[in-house]
Amino acid sequence: MLSEPPIGKQARRFDLLIKILDQTDPMVRILLEGIQAQVFPGAVLFVRHQGYLRVHHAVGLTSGLPDAHPVQLQTIYDLASLTKPLATASAILLLVQDGLLDLSTPIDVVLQETKNFPLGRVILKDVLSHQSGLPAWRPFYQAFPPALPSDVPSRHGRARAFLDVILKEPIEAVAHHKSIYSDLGYMVLGFIVERITNQSLADFCRSRIFGPLHASPLGYRGPNVAATLDSSIGGCAPTEQDPWRGRLLQGEVHDENAFALGGIAGHAGLFGTAEAIGQITNVWLEGYKGNPGLLDPHLVKQFVTAQPGTSWALGWDTPSQPSSSGQWLSPESFGHLGFTGTSIWIDPIRDLEVIFLSNRVHPTRDNQAIKAFRPKLHDAIIQKLSDHG
Repeated sequence: MLSEPPIGKQARRFDLLIKILDQTDPMVRILLEGIQAQVFPGAVLFVRHQGYLRVHHAVGLTSGLPDAHPVQLQTIYDLASLTKPLATASAILLLVQDGLLDLSTPIDVVLQETKNFPLGRVILKDVLSHQSGLPAWRPFYQAFPPALPSDVPSRHGRARAFLDVILKEPIEAVAHHKSIYSDLGYMVLGFIVERITNQSLADFCRSRIFGPLHASPLGYRGPNVAATLDSSIGGCAPTEQDPWRGRLLQGEVHDENAFALGGIAGHAGLFGTAEAIGQITNVWLEGYKGNPGLLDPHLVKQFVTAQPGTSWALGWDTPSQPSSSGQWLSPESFGHLGFTGTSIWIDPIRDLEVIFLSNRVHPTRDNQAIKAFRPKLHDAIIQKLSDHG
């Protein structure tokens, strides 16, 4: 008797998963629509409204592979650029709060090697709001072998090499009313945190942010990083079949430049669950509302306010039309997207946090269907909350 083809097995497993879900729930339905339209193989949605967890759903499979597991609420995802607000901007805010940095500080005050370069005269606030004039991205990783550096000294050498090539990039004249979304700028911010604290960005974030907030599993994966994730690689949803590294990526950062930096970078590198991320989004929301906590409320308001002439705030984006946040989030909302298929939106007027995690880059980053799905998802969430008062 012939065995069932792997694709048939996977389809049958997916059909069984659908049967045990409550398809009368509009949130389940829209997530299943995303899977059936091949926007992503599976996802986790976390919605907290007025302090109550309204939605926490896991749907689909972790990959399109024959042996894929069902997505669980505790499935770990590569968070990509959610690293920028959750790690880097949060770390910078704490250093400002501690009096170790000032938002008007020029970069060359902290990174002395930037003196006599245009970047050195750029102030911290402008890097946070993507107004440094640095370009969006460069394939710096191509100068390195596709393997993680084996120790901390070699990672420091990579960081110095990255900063050297960033300094050679032309700085576009920016008159405070133009933003160029820049991974390079956030790499520099990561270097600043490490220089000020004399710790890796991973260690600082674990000790000052993730640990105190009991945000677990949430952290970086890299060489000689103390356990920032209390789950095995097998609990991570895979991302892309990467031609540079020659393998399917699972439990190692998708972003090539972050990988070349040892998996620890200011622009990408975090892994975590929706529930763990919720510990961080909550402290930002409470800070916005003026409630005391880890983050100073005055600084939180400053960091989540859009800068003149742009939707970008300091580490966060704000709604603009058209927006991934949909039509109905308040103008005071703030959020961020991740290239791998992740997103955060926080609406302080509605007292709402929405965290969406997927691996839409599996098996390839060429899938762009997430762009139409995100606003549809957020509109459906607002509709659901409205229907239930």
